[in-house]
Amino acid sequence: MTAPILDIADLTRSFGGVMAVNGLTMAVPHGSITGLIGPNGAGKTTVFNMISGFYTPDHGRIVLNGRDITGLAPHTICGLGIARTFQNIRLFANATALENVMVGCHVRRKKQWWMPLVLWPGTRAEEKDIRLQAEALIHRLDLDKYAYEKATALPYGAQRRLEIARALATQPAFLLLDEPAAGMNPQESEELMRFIKRLRDEFELTILLIEHDMKVVMGVCERIWVLEYGRLIAEGSAEEIRANPKVVEAYLGDSIDAAAAEIPEGCPC
Repeated sequence: MTAPILDIADLTRSFGGVMAVNGLTMAVPHGSITGLIGPNGAGKTTVFNMISGFYTPDHGRIVLNGRDITGLAPHTICGLGIARTFQNIRLFANATALENVMVGCHVRRKKQWWMPLVLWPGTRAEEKDIRLQAEALIHRLDLDKYAYEKATALPYGAQRRLEIARALATQPAFLLLDEPAAGMNPQESEELMRFIKRLRDEFELTILLIEHDMKVVMGVCERIWVLEYGRLIAEGSAEEIRANPKVVEAYLGDSIDAAAAEIPEGCPC
């Protein structure tokens, strides 16, 4: 297994005496597509919120490429190379698709935010570069025809891709996808599997995803962690998770075999 890009050790977080995540330890290998699964309320999104800086752990540490990022602010963590999407799509509703992606590009800008207001030298050139970068991402993610439409006017699947495009605009090394297949039909889910693999390969990313669609999880994830009531109950390859009796009892049941049966051998997705 390749060296981890993300090391989590004994991560713990409670809310009002309720333990949401309890002593989670996991290591995500560089360049992998990995999954974090479990029933509703298992603590998955809480883990994402701690990794991305929205929550501070009560205990434990989070290390990105050898650097302790525990408790850092979200914008600092984003600048260090972690980007994320959300279970409920969060776009700037009154901005166009292109403008949404430009917001992500501003994470890497060299000039201060106020400099364009006073026509500081070089700011116009930088804004032009940001626009060109955003246009290039819009094109790579097949969103050209929506570039100048308001974000909320886009079809659901296009909104999902737009949120990912905005995350990619921050130039991450590590991408968190929170239920990317939510609300998708079977055909869209098939396309999503190919899309996730394409993202990993083209953008040289490591991807950690939360997902309830077992066909997607088993189709793309090289390693899977399973949470129940905030505790890690299993980890391993898709084959190992499929055969783990604790996982079957706690969460997957017959659905995992049904999902596996739908994935043809040698599937390119």
